[in-house]
Amino acid sequence: MSNYVQKPSKAWTMFTYAQFGIAAVMMAGGIFFLEASFSAKGFYAMAALMLVSSTAGITKSVRDAEEGTRLYNKIEDARTERLLAEASGTDAA
Repeated sequence: MSNYVQKPSKAWTMFTYAQFGIAAVMMAGGIFFLEASFSAKGFYAMAALMLVSSTAGITKSVRDAEEGTRLYNKIEDARTERLLAEASGTDAA
């Protein structure tokens, strides 16, 4: 029992990298040209870096949890198939 897992295309991957790059440049430019003190600009820059870092962490955690569930479901499916094969009297491969 194998399920097809759709992977993102190279075009989509490049689009997401470009989107991130453009957003980072726009944010950096906005902070740089902000009419505020150097300490305020530093605060905004640190907050932006922390936001990007925490977003990557959340994304990884959600993906890891989903993949863990997928593995758990595969193990449960294999156990169920073995139990059904034993109950029907056929050999489980």
